[in-house]
Amino acid sequence: MEGCVVTDLKVHSQHNCYRLSPEQMQAIQDQGVLVRLEPGTNIVKLREGGFGYTANDNAEPAVLLWIYGGKFVNKKTNVEVNATWTSLNGFDDALVVEVIDPATLCAFFFDTHVGDNEGELTLSVVRI
Repeated sequence: MEGCVVTDLKVHSQHNCYRLSPEQMQAIQDQGVLVRLEPGTNIVKLREGGFGYTANDNAEPAVLLWIYGGKFVNKKTNVEVNATWTSLNGFDDALVVEVIDPATLCAFFFDTHVGDNEGELTLSVVRI
């Protein structure tokens, strides 16, 4: 394809890892909104809302998710794990997890300055 430029990035599991301390992980879990995921197929979607950096900004529908404490399969990867990070980006995005043992979903947002943030999101978790 003419004019196409491909750049490959290799992300190393140790050299390119920002380590979170146990205290930082606990702070994320304390700050986030928590819900227990029960066994079965759970679908997590953004339902409405978004975050903006000021009242005049467009609200971005995005949220970070930390899932931990049980066994589950993220259907995007089909890998059984007991913890994972993921994000939902936009209203068309969804997370589908097959929960084997109950797990906890923690939803949150990272920022360097929260004082100018506006808005909120609503997530729906549907177990089928």
